[in-house]
Amino acid sequence: MTLREQLLHLFKESGNQFLSGEEVSKKLGVSRTAVWKHIEELREEGYIFEAVRRSGYRLVTTPDVIIAEEISLGLETKELGQKIYYYASVDSTNNKCQELAKNGAPHGTLVVAEEQVGGKGRLGRVWFSPKGKNIFMSFILRPNLEIQRCPQLTLLSAVSIVEVIREYYGIDASIKWPNDVLIKGKKICGILTELNAEADRINWVIIGIGINVNIDEKDLPPEVLEVATSLRMEKGEKLLRVPLIQQILKRFEELYDLYLAEGFLPIKGRWEKQAITIGKKVTIRTLQGSFTGIAEGIDETGVLLVRKEDGTIQQVYSADVEIHP
Repeated sequence: MTLREQLLHLFKESGNQFLSGEEVSKKLGVSRTAVWKHIEELREEGYIFEAVRRSGYRLVTTPDVIIAEEISLGLETKELGQKIYYYASVDSTNNKCQELAKNGAPHGTLVVAEEQVGGKGRLGRVWFSPKGKNIFMSFILRPNLEIQRCPQLTLLSAVSIVEVIREYYGIDASIKWPNDVLIKGKKICGILTELNAEADRINWVIIGIGINVNIDEKDLPPEVLEVATSLRMEKGEKLLRVPLIQQILKRFEELYDLYLAEGFLPIKGRWEKQAITIGKKVTIRTLQGSFTGIAEGIDETGVLLVRKEDGTIQQVYSADVEIHP
């Protein structure tokens, strides 16, 4: 743990008890001046400490911030998020992950940000990114996989997110192929998977996740409000973002380990259980044109199977999917 992580851990463990500067400095092996400096830095980030002469300090309020120290405390993963980079503002967490990966950052490295000024989705679309309310995160994977299997990691990510939202928040989320998480037909989360590979091996995969957590109606432009929602809008209350990040990382790692051990089949079953696309009439739009049919499911590789109006089955590798009412 870093010094700041140790400091936060001490204060959170102490509950309502005061800790003297001398006591904290002895436990952490640093000067009282260093303790005071870190407390002041935390205050600037929104933490509220009460200071009483001859009693010391106690932590009164923890803000909804997604700094590395908050995510690390209580994170139950072996590799994902064991190295965390936090930014108040970035162009894109995926871009930051790409830079880190090029410089040798290990598997599981996580980038989180309070704001994205250049957030992006599939096909270069802009991802709406207000400050301090949503989750913007990306992490690095260094899998020993065939390149053609990498799209399956997008489906695995979607399963992780939907299962956590359903189990921990009681919200009926579902998956729209390939990378959208929906609630009542409105988008709440997007996933962007990016690959760096050579002819015979994968160098790294970046999984980027954007989740609408605490935005409400007044935060969204009218054209976005028609197609998007947030956990706060659906739950009716503000939610802390750190536990959600921790649970998604934990669930993703569990499913990723299962995937490496047993292949895509168990992930496929869980994806189909949560999918809103299957059995629906859909319009598929690709660069080559569009067609309408019934989404039959996904095959063993994760490709969408659509039964066209003439009865033939069309494999869909990448497309915009419109689900008919």
